[in-house]
Amino acid sequence: MMEDVQSTFTVDEALMSLGFGKFQAFVLVYAGMGWVAEAMEMMLLSSLFWGIVSDSYGRRQLMTSYIFLRTGFLFTALVTSVAGLVSAFAPNYTSLIIMRFFVGIGLGGGPVLSSWFLEFIPAPNRGTWMVIFSAFWTIGTIFEASLAWAIMPKFGWRWLLGLSALPSFLLLLFYSFTPESPRYLCMNGKVTDATGILEKMARANRGKLPSGRLVSDHKIELDEISDSSEATYLVSVEKQNDIDEDTNSKNGGIRAVLKLLTPSLIRSTLLLWMVFFGNAFSYYGIVLLTSELSNGNRACASKEMQSSHTDDVSLYKNVFVSSFAEIPGLVLSAVMVDRIGRKLSMSSMLFISCVFLLPLVFHQTEAITTASLFGARICISASFTIVYIYAPEIYPTSVRTTGIGIASSVGRIGGILCPLVAVGLVHGCHQTSAVLLFELVIFLSGIAVSLFPFETSGCKLNDTIIDLK
Repeated sequence: MMEDVQSTFTVDEALMSLGFGKFQAFVLVYAGMGWVAEAMEMMLLSSLFWGIVSDSYGRRQLMTSYIFLRTGFLFTALVTSVAGLVSAFAPNYTSLIIMRFFVGIGLGGGPVLSSWFLEFIPAPNRGTWMVIFSAFWTIGTIFEASLAWAIMPKFGWRWLLGLSALPSFLLLLFYSFTPESPRYLCMNGKVTDATGILEKMARANRGKLPSGRLVSDHKIELDEISDSSEATYLVSVEKQNDIDEDTNSKNGGIRAVLKLLTPSLIRSTLLLWMVFFGNAFSYYGIVLLTSELSNGNRACASKEMQSSHTDDVSLYKNVFVSSFAEIPGLVLSAVMVDRIGRKLSMSSMLFISCVFLLPLVFHQTEAITTASLFGARICISASFTIVYIYAPEIYPTSVRTTGIGIASSVGRIGGILCPLVAVGLVHGCHQTSAVLLFELVIFLSGIAVSLFPFETSGCKLNDTIIDLK
């Protein structure tokens, strides 16, 4: 009995043994390029084409939890790149809307990238590496803002749309080199394939796998730093019989969604939806407020209607400068996420963001407005980074990408609604109402984070168990 136990190892034990090396570096760069591509398209939609956001957001990948993860982001890259490039040649407004709609559908597959990368990372420093992964989003936002600043005034929107689609084509170019998640393969009974990938990882990292044979996790053991009540909760999730059904059946996607609403997961799921909505609503709202508050203040002060295109170059410059607020946001999240935990990191950033926005309840000088929005964006970007780390950790492997995908879709509903506040209310000289609404959404998101049932810092990712009884 003792020999049997000693002659086997799990995916987590293999990752711990091999550490982070060249193999994970390739996965990071590839997934990061996908994150850059998504950030560029999202900035394009939120900053330049807010009028058609409602037709382009809110789509998620279909059943990515029950198809191979690589197939999931192949779909993402293919739809996003083709639709993005074709939209640059749109002959009329209707065809432009249709193409951007398909870009929105492709962007719905973005959560696949974070889940895929996450499942190659050893548990102890997972938070830090996920923050590094999130840095690619910041690179994408800054690059898109600088591209808009350089391209739009001279060459127009068609060149901007075409160039913004190029990173997605890079994903297609290197797709054949990407490995499947060994955790996902092992969960689906493809232990031989999972072993093969781990062996490639060992060769690339110049490491050695634990002795014995690879097996699926039958129990999820948390690291010593985890609280015992948290361990009990996560293990109970793993042992649900209804999560251990055949994941390849035709109705697997429907069951995956229903599993998110089972008694063990419904609290986390509903709170996660609320946090994603609040983060997205606030993040994209602050991006828009960067220019709209300034324009709105001038219009309301003079009692005259002004064109929304008063100073396009200034708009691109403001978005470019404010994008750098995400860099200190990344530094903050990197410092906090593994030290004080996911929950406290997120909630503190959300509440501090409320403090930064508070002065904007009343009209302020341009300097105070810029400083307040810069500080708020630091905190919101840090919170957004951490929620993308926390979300995959609370779900078992069988429903992980489905859970993140739906939560991301709920967040994008916030992205749809925020222009109505950031643009509509400010242009209507209702700045106080607009800022108070942002304050309320952010504050409630911070409360939702505090109500999450457990902390995941230092915990191993949980898988599902096939109940053979």
